[in-house]
Formats: sequence, C-alpha cells, structure tokens
Amino acid sequence: MNWKLLRKQLGIIALLVAAAMLVSVPWAFPQFGQTSEIEAEGLRGLLSGIFISAIIGIILTFSGKNAQGPIYRREALAVVGLGWILAGLLGAIPFYISQTHRAPEIPMSVADAIFESMSGLTTTGSSVLSDVEMPQTGKPAIPRCILFWRSFTHFLGGMGIVVLFVALLGHLGGAKLLFQREVSGLARDTLQPRIAQTARILWIIYVGLNLGCFTLLKLSGMTVFDALCHAFGTLATGGFSTRNASIGAFESPYIRTTIIFFMILGGTNYTLFYLLWKQQWKTVLSNREYQVYLFILLSCTLGIGSLLWQATPDNQETDEPVLVRSLFQVASIMTTTGYATDDFNLWPAFPKAILILLMFVGGSVGSTGGGVKVLRWMLLARILLLEVFHAFRPQVVRPLRLGHQVLDPEVRHDVVVYIAIVFIVFAGSWIFFLAIQPESLWDHAEQSEPLRDSATAVIASINNIGPGLGVVGPTQTYGKFSDFGKIFLTMLMLLGRLEYFTLLVLFYPSFWKTH
Repeated sequence: MNWKLLRKQLGIIALLVAAAMLVSVPWAFPQFGQTSEIEAEGLRGLLSGIFISAIIGIILTFSGKNAQGPIYRREALAVVGLGWILAGLLGAIPFYISQTHRAPEIPMSVADAIFESMSGLTTTGSSVLSDVEMPQTGKPAIPRCILFWRSFTHFLGGMGIVVLFVALLGHLGGAKLLFQREVSGLARDTLQPRIAQTARILWIIYVGLNLGCFTLLKLSGMTVFDALCHAFGTLATGGFSTRNASIGAFESPYIRTTIIFFMILGGTNYTLFYLLWKQQWKTVLSNREYQVYLFILLSCTLGIGSLLWQATPDNQETDEPVLVRSLFQVASIMTTTGYATDDFNLWPAFPKAILILLMFVGGSVGSTGGGVKVLRWMLLARILLLEVFHAFRPQVVRPLRLGHQVLDPEVRHDVVVYIAIVFIVFAGSWIFFLAIQPESLWDHAEQSEPLRDSATAVIASINNIGPGLGVVGPTQTYGKFSDFGKIFLTMLMLLGRLEYFTLLVLFYPSFWKTH
C-alpha cells in the first residue's frame, strides 16, 4: 500500500468537502434565508465543518506531497472506501456542532449526525429528524443553511464524490481505477478515451438535469430554496425534503408530475443521455435494460393502481387519480428516491409486498439509483434459463447473451456472486439488527411488527431507499433506534452505495500489507 499517495488523495477529498460546505453558507443570512436565531447556530456548525475539513485536508495533503508511483487497484479501493467514510464523518460536523434537534428538545448525538450525513451522501434519504419545519408556521425547525447542506449532500453523492474528484483532478493519475471503483453497476462505459473527460461529461449531464428539474419546480410554485433542495433529492434519487410531509406537502399536480418525470430520469443509465445528445436515438430506444426498466415501472404502476382502486373504488381519500398515486410511489421506491405522497403503511398487504420487491430491483446500471439494478436481474434470469437448458442438454454449450451481444464468461460469475452477497448481507444484517435493538423499542411503538420493521429498515439501507414499513414508514424516522443501531445501518448504507466489495476489502488484513 502506498500510504503517502493514499493520504494525499484523501486530503484532496477532505478539501473538496470543505469547499462544498461553502455553498450552504449564504442560506444563513437574511437576504437568502430566514432571519432567525437558529441560523446563527447553523452558521457556526457550517463554519466549524469547513475549518475542520480544511485543516484535515491540508494535513493529509501536506503529509503526502512527495508521494510517488501510480495508483494501483489496492490504492484505488482504499481511496474510494476510506474517502467515502471520511466524507461522511466530515459532513456530520455541521449537524452536530449546530446543535440541530432530531426531535423537540433532543439535540442530535454523534451517531445521529453521522447517520444523517451518510444517508445524504449515499442518497439513501433515511432521516432521524422528526420535524424539519414547524407545523404551525411552516418555517424551518432547524437552521435553513443546515437543511440546504443536508440536501446538497445528495447532490454530491448522487454522481459520486470520487467521480467529481476524477472530473476535476483526473490528471493526477489512477483516474480509471478510481472511476471504476465508484460507478455503480456492471457497465462502467467510458464515453471518451480519457476517463477524466467521461467523468466531466457525466457531471455536466447531471448538473444540467438538476437545473432542468429546479427550473420546472420553481415555475410550478416552489420557492427557490425548496426547488433547489428537491431537485437535488430527485436527480440524486435521495429523497430528503424540506417538509415534514415530503412531496405530499405540495398540493400542485405539476410539482408531483415533475418529480415523477425526473425520478424516472434519475434511475436511467446516464450513458443513454449522452447518446441522446449525440442523436443516437435508435441505440437508446433499442436498449434492452431500459425497455425492461420502463416495463417494470408501468406494470407495477397498473398492478398497484388497480389494487388501490379496488380497496377504495370511489377514490374518496384523495382528489388525485389513483394511477398517479401508484406511479409516484412505484417510481420513488424503484429508483430508490424515497419521496412519498401517500402513507403506504396504510395500503393493503399485496401492494406493500410489491413495493418491498421493488426495493431490491433498483434503477439501471450507470444511474444514480441504488438497488441490485435491472440489468443484473435480467442476466440472472438468463443464467437460470441456461442452467435449466443445460440440465437436459449438457453436451450443448450456450453463451450468455444480452440481445445480440455475447457477454464475457466472467459476467455470469459476477452477477451470481453479487446477488448472493446481497441476500447474505441482508439475512445476516436482519438477524443482527433485531438482536441489538432493545425490546422496549418495539413495545412502545404503535403498530410495530419487529420482524417486518427491522427487515425493511435493513432493505431500505442496503438498497439506499430511505423509508421502509412500520416504524420506519414514510411518515416515520429512524431516530427511535439505538445509537449502535444507527451506526450499523450507516455501514449498510455505505455497503450498498459502494456495491459491497469496495468496503468489505478494507476489513481484509492482507489488503493493507505493503507487498
């Protein structure tokens, strides 16, 4: 392990986090935010975070200034894994020092702050905050600049901190390995020969989509502050909101339609946007994964919509069409955004079961969505069919195909191993999480079912979704769990965001050996 090189790269990431915090500072002042005493506390937290992040960044960068040699696979894994952990810890400083309250008269603990920060960066969207606005006035219950930082962590984590690092500083070396370690999914296509150019193109597309979403939300009636925060949460498929009722607080059908449209875009492979820009329409329309992605969205929307209509045939509970309600929640869960317009805790059992399955599906590869990804499920289905065929025709060898493309034999291994580790981590984490939570938590919670609630809390964490069912439903928070439980769920969020192996190798002793 090249320790000097590792310290230098981590130092640059810490400096990027410090620079990112500066964007939230203006919201502490009257001309940008609310004139309130709590804004002074928020500003203190942000400035402390900037100072501490900058100092750590300078120390690490200076200690590795004479680093020599290229970035190999181990260094790339270490930079990405430790870089995300470092960014999550630094991002927690503003929450903790500003004395942000997770509930009335209850300041955030260190575990609370780390949970909220990592949930933002991994675009999970789970929260420990019970009130982000005052119910009577609608004004922020916590500093507006802290609320903005909370949403801005989605923007940073959506495309990825290390991809931003590569886009800005790809000339420092090792860019391709760093890029491949962070970009999600099997397809890590390079759009340009130079990987730094690919990273810049992805960030340009990402920023452009955020600007488009912000513009439409502002034109639909949101304030500049709300439009920015919800654009960050939508394109990053994160889900943090500035309202207690999430998107349900906005009664405009235009706002909900805009959010639905951009959530679906957020779960799309960003390579397709580049191909659209190059006017390669046929390639985009013939993309098998995207066809299946849209088919799942449509079929689940129709299925859940019909079930909800049967449960409330006169649709007396809301003026919104039942298919729109269904589409919003299906898109939100499948793309792992986690926004809510309905309390789906109150839905019949079958629609809730469909949502749980969608939590594992996720978006397309190369998107900002979490989950297993549509392409992996497509390939697993083909692998299983080939194995069934091989059972009665063992002498015939058929390659794994995607459309007309013959895939590398290693892809079969990668898909099976990845899905196996997802369910092994889920099963082990579910049992462990149940074991570490006190029984009193479940006894005092209304309508709690420990097996269901703990399972969906784990599923929502490893797939970076946010809300689950029961005590972690769309109208609930994660603040009720123990501090150890919150740290454990935080690790699961990071495992899912980095697709397991990048984080797991850090616990392998021989990984850190010099030779």
